[in-house]
Amino acid sequence: MCSSLKLLSFLIISLSFFSSISGNEPPTVYEVLQEYDFPVGMLPVGITNYELDRSTGKFKVYLDKSCEFYVQDYRLRYKSTISGTISNRKLKNLSGISVKILILWLNIGEVSRDGDDLEFSVGVLSAGFYIDNFVESPQCGCGFDCNGGVEKSGDWYLNRFFCSS
Repeated sequence: MCSSLKLLSFLIISLSFFSSISGNEPPTVYEVLQEYDFPVGMLPVGITNYELDRSTGKFKVYLDKSCEFYVQDYRLRYKSTISGTISNRKLKNLSGISVKILILWLNIGEVSRDGDDLEFSVGVLSAGFYIDNFVESPQCGCGFDCNGGVEKSGDWYLNRFFCSS
């Protein structure tokens, strides 16, 4: 009976210890994206750390090294440090994410969500994409097509950047 009591005590202490540890862990950067109503695929796999000031929305996200990959006809580049301001359904003042259009690399400065659509702005140019394209996080080097097959991300409803008014 005494050994049963000791075992029960040990289990209770262990469970309370592990639950206190898991309760204090900060959310992953991918969970933070979801808190602000963005899909996890906005960031590639391999984020090593992040900083977020919840009072202002200012953030920094860190990768081990710069990351490039193709998504459809677009070549995207993520620098090792990405920064900006996040609020519900809006990323603005972005730095560290660019897209190659023709021969130019242009900084993606803002992303906003409207329903199931995401709009990426590059100065006066913008493009919209279905949110379903960002359900998974892309991988550096191969994007969403890492198995040599057809892209899993689905069809883009607009496959070019256009002038906005």
